[in-house]
Amino acid sequence: MTLTVTNTLTGEREPFEPQDPDSVLLYFCGLTVSDDAHLGHARSWVHVDVMHRWLEHLGYDVRHVENFTDVNEKIVARVGQDALGETEADVAEHFISSVIEDMRGLNLLRADVYPRVSEHVPDIVSLIETLLEKGYAYEANGSVYFDVTAFEDYGKLSNQDVAEMESQGAEDELADKRHPQDFALWKDDGVSPDAIGEHRDGDNVDPELAPEGETWEAPWGEGRPGWHIECSAMSMSHLDDSIDVHVGGQDLVFPHHENEIAQSEAATGERFAKYWMHVRLLETEGEKMSTSLENFFTVSNALEEFGVNPIRMFLVSTAYNRRQTYSEETLSEAIERWESLERAYDRAVDACDSPDAYATLTDEAYRTVIDDTRRSFTGAMNDDFNTRRAVASLLELTNALNTHLDEHDRYDYRALRETIEAFEELGGDVLGFVFEDEEGTGEAGLAEEVVQLVLDVREAERDRGNYDRADDLRAELEGLGIEIQDTDDGPQARF
Repeated sequence: MTLTVTNTLTGEREPFEPQDPDSVLLYFCGLTVSDDAHLGHARSWVHVDVMHRWLEHLGYDVRHVENFTDVNEKIVARVGQDALGETEADVAEHFISSVIEDMRGLNLLRADVYPRVSEHVPDIVSLIETLLEKGYAYEANGSVYFDVTAFEDYGKLSNQDVAEMESQGAEDELADKRHPQDFALWKDDGVSPDAIGEHRDGDNVDPELAPEGETWEAPWGEGRPGWHIECSAMSMSHLDDSIDVHVGGQDLVFPHHENEIAQSEAATGERFAKYWMHVRLLETEGEKMSTSLENFFTVSNALEEFGVNPIRMFLVSTAYNRRQTYSEETLSEAIERWESLERAYDRAVDACDSPDAYATLTDEAYRTVIDDTRRSFTGAMNDDFNTRRAVASLLELTNALNTHLDEHDRYDYRALRETIEAFEELGGDVLGFVFEDEEGTGEAGLAEEVVQLVLDVREAERDRGNYDRADDLRAELEGLGIEIQDTDDGPQARF
């Protein structure tokens, strides 16, 4: 069975056929870094991560780009709050650091690059100039807008008619726009106090005390890029004018992704993305989980309380394009599923390494389940990345393993080894679970013990005043990819 995906652009399930049969160009709309990430963000992250992993499992070379939006009114509104920093760049840097830590905590594969809007303003300006030259955009009082009526296919992603669409952008833009549905490519000047107040729970902001967002010079005047143009510019800069897969949250279909298609295809004359895939939003009590609704559970808190494996299990237990609700009950069910899988893995390792595992013993029924698991897992993942069914197939394998161990005094060694490989390959490499030895004494645990020993030696050298030797030890560790941070509680190692 070949991979098929649901394409929002066509509304159809389609065979997956990238432009290059050996590689996939994948762009994922990242976060506006104005707050800590929550489980709703993690849902998209984890599902895109599994897509990336499965595509690589199928043999594709995946070029994965995910942006950070570090230029936005929401970020400016946080300036001066909660010791986040005194500039837009400071606030963005604070939350980018937090997001990266959350990504590593969730065991996400690294993207090829995480571009930021602030470092691609020249690319954005160049793209806007092209749209102006081709007659798809127009200037108005220092701002630049995209003329939606000039792009014949506008509305094809969201299946809307231009005449029936609501206006886009702030009310104060209407006087400058030819059509209410036109959207800003470049905004004159900085961020208004009214816009800042809107993102501060509607509080009035003294114009004299309002923080100022960063601005850049452009041929039509000093200002800031619009929200939609950024992703087109960064995708083209790091991937190509035409890509294979564009993924984002369901709430981005309109206007963000609709506008990306219009401005990109108007500029290049090429199809912007072949497959548009959208992750359903995580809900809590019937509403989407979001920072503005204050009904969210931050990724860092969730990881601290439950750990990476239960959180990943919760998120992949529902397919990316199906409705998922967060509650104590649904999370508890996911924790039970993970614990069942973890116990099975530990039992398989212990049994395989015991003297009770024999080379000549064969349990045909058990071996059949292992083969069926691989087939059903592959079928599920090729069925539009159906992680729910993929998880179910692994849990079927845990049942077969437990039955084999409970009903026999001697074990089928080959079957146990193949079970361990299936857990590690399908559960680990594809679904991203982290399997460890039960006692934590495997290679990972041993590495941590060795690093701690080196840190203890380094501290002893510092106490003796041998700072050069201490610095050499730190440099050796960092050369191995181990970051050392000196804190009030002592040195901390980050792998």
